Amino acid sequence: MSKYFWLLCLLVMSNAASAQVRLGVGRSTPQQSPSTLDYSNPKRYVIGGITVSGAKFLDPNTLISLTGLDVGDEITVPGEDIGFAIQKLWDQGILGGVDVRATNIEGNKIYLDFFLTERPRLSRFEFSGASKSQAEDLTEQISLSKGRVVTDALLNSTRTAVEKFYQEKGYLNAQATIKQSPDSVIANSVALDIQINKGEKVRIGELIIEGNEAIKDSKLKKKLKNTKEKKFYKLFTGGKFQQAEFEEDKKALIDYYNTQGYRDATIVSDSIYKISDDRIGIKIVVDEGNKYFYRNITWSGNYLYDDAFLSRVLGLQKGDVYNKEELDKRLNYNPNETDVTSLYMDDGYLFFQIEPVEVAVEGDSIDIEMRLSEGSQAKINSIAVSGNTKTSDHVILRELRTLPGQNFSRAALIRSQREIAALGYFDPEKIGMNPIPNPANGTVDIQYSVEERPNDQITLSGGWGGGLGAVGTVGLVLNNFSLRKAGNLKHWRPVPSGDGQRLALNIQANGKRYQSYSLSFTEPWLGGRRPNSLTVSLSKSIQRFSEYDEFNQLRDAYIDINGVSVNLGRRLRWPDDYFTLSNSVSFYRYNMSNGASIFRGYPEADSIKDANNFSFITAFSRNSIDNPTFTRSGAALSLTATLTPPYSLFKGRTNSFQWIEFHKWMLDASWFHNLAGNLVLNTRAHFGFIGTYSSKGTIGPFERFKLGGAGLGGGSYIVATDYVGLRGYEDESITPLSANGAVSAGGVAFNKYVAELRYLVSPNPAATVYVLGFAEAGNNFPSLRTYDPFKLYRSVGVGARVFMAAFGLLGFDYGWGLDTVPGLPNANGGQFHFMIGQQIR
Repeated sequence: MSKYFWLLCLLVMSNAASAQVRLGVGRSTPQQSPSTLDYSNPKRYVIGGITVSGAKFLDPNTLISLTGLDVGDEITVPGEDIGFAIQKLWDQGILGGVDVRATNIEGNKIYLDFFLTERPRLSRFEFSGASKSQAEDLTEQISLSKGRVVTDALLNSTRTAVEKFYQEKGYLNAQATIKQSPDSVIANSVALDIQINKGEKVRIGELIIEGNEAIKDSKLKKKLKNTKEKKFYKLFTGGKFQQAEFEEDKKALIDYYNTQGYRDATIVSDSIYKISDDRIGIKIVVDEGNKYFYRNITWSGNYLYDDAFLSRVLGLQKGDVYNKEELDKRLNYNPNETDVTSLYMDDGYLFFQIEPVEVAVEGDSIDIEMRLSEGSQAKINSIAVSGNTKTSDHVILRELRTLPGQNFSRAALIRSQREIAALGYFDPEKIGMNPIPNPANGTVDIQYSVEERPNDQITLSGGWGGGLGAVGTVGLVLNNFSLRKAGNLKHWRPVPSGDGQRLALNIQANGKRYQSYSLSFTEPWLGGRRPNSLTVSLSKSIQRFSEYDEFNQLRDAYIDINGVSVNLGRRLRWPDDYFTLSNSVSFYRYNMSNGASIFRGYPEADSIKDANNFSFITAFSRNSIDNPTFTRSGAALSLTATLTPPYSLFKGRTNSFQWIEFHKWMLDASWFHNLAGNLVLNTRAHFGFIGTYSSKGTIGPFERFKLGGAGLGGGSYIVATDYVGLRGYEDESITPLSANGAVSAGGVAFNKYVAELRYLVSPNPAATVYVLGFAEAGNNFPSLRTYDPFKLYRSVGVGARVFMAAFGLLGFDYGWGLDTVPGLPNANGGQFHFMIGQQIR
């Protein structure tokens, strides 16, 4: 008998081709009775011991457990047992080779040794043929990390991910090759060099649609929004091909056919073929099928409303083109009109269901039966709010239109969402509403979820204010303040908040030349029972001027303004509950010298030493916008009247400016229309007029209008003036001329029209960003007799808005004035404007 028997066993599993099974017998001792393995006669053995050799980094005990074999197990040699053990090791993907040896045989006991070759681990990798930014993006997408075992599967997945990355960028012929090189520093490690050959960027050279007879190619190609031909005249068309988007476009194509009545339309085939190295062609073959129309529409299961009424709400007539998408909108959710489901759900029928069933299809006609299950009315059982970590529950609950005990209403649910968003304390994109029906007792629980966002604003800035020079600003606006908690020090983190009150403090200064202070407090629910708001404001500003007169003498002037106002507002229920009415009284005390230097173009102002403005202001407004940060729908309308007592009608009045007299009317209207997705059209109109009570009365220099620029005032900002923006022109440049040709103190009538196309770039509540393009026109008139709503100064331009919770709304615009301003030939043209806060006009 030979001392060594080395016998080879073929692998059992085909995918473990590099593993080897080598069964043999070691050198015998006098006490052993070596046996011979007879491969033609399999024999049962008991495993006497298992060892692992060759592994340097892997734990031997773990590897033995992975084989599924244990000491004392009976196995057949030759047989499947060892093959299965090898397969289990191989499936781990961490080994490069498995060699099984029988080190000894003692009677019916066999001793096995698994000689393993470990796969190398990754030490580093780099990209060849990729830019730095592309390499960074690729690193994020592929799943390579230091120390990971380099397997065939890992290499294949990496290669696929790299090629897919470039294919999505239009490099359809991109190829990735991965080369391994041993790491000279770390044992059993390799470095990967991922070599990339992008090839030519491949674009869609032609797009062919066949089989369509009823609808033109041009209309169908418009529906393929992400699959476009690249032509030399299509400057804004990339022409890239992406398989996933192509699949979506094909679905959109069929959906469009369905909306045109072709319910059976299908895509018979589609193919992609090569035109050149950088161009491919796409061919789509469609089968339009027949065009269908509604014939008979019947109703069943309806008891609350009769057939005729439901048909009027549905709004479809016999002979209308069959359109499943439009049908579903009219049945379940129509954002512009009442739909059938809203009709029921707004009346409490939460469990209402409707199913349109095609009961007959004859020729080109379809009969539809509307099968209804009205159910019973559901009452609201409970309301819960979650996610408000700072805002008190009662601040949210008092805004809701869904109250326990009321019938469920889908319209009230949607309105409640709008009211929560209008608070400004939460991310409007993440306000959740979850009705939880309880069919057993006919009730519904409603859970609202919100996500707080920072809404307090701190301003610490410096700027250059035209004639004022450098101006420093310190401002603090607490939009969710709590006066109730102010007496408890534990709530000062850093300030007491959560009750929805507003506290604003602002200070501006330029040394002694200009100082302005303002403080205001608003309680939105005075008394806590009704939405009646109370606002108290205090303000003080001092401004000093220096200029040379016609005699070249330095002339000083100043104006000192102290003011207080109290405003009481309330929500109305008529004409609808979007209306509000606010009334306020204000008093401003003006103390000045050399008034003509302050109110330029109004020489009579020199006689004014002090003046008093006591006025009553009433504002009637309606606001139905859906989101104050980026509005997609709704409108905001406001009519404001500012009235002073009619002093000119009193006898014995001597100083026409000691008590300022006027009546002032302002109309602001803004509409929002969602055109598609994040694209919104905003149109606005603004009007303002000032008059006196007596036909012989004089309109003084106070409260006049100045147009131009961003509407923030120019070098001589005065509280007693209304500044209206008109982008594309210099600040205050649209101001009527006085009789001597100089710029006047301001106009007494103005109008302005604006059209803005807005696109949301980032909805992130930390920094909401949208861009816009605008066209606007306006003018300012010295008297009501000269007012002409069609005599306008026009401008166009582009801009951006950034809403940051800590700073509010920041605006950047570049406008181009299209018309020359008399007396100021350089006031129009390219103008850059910066603005802070939401501009009303």
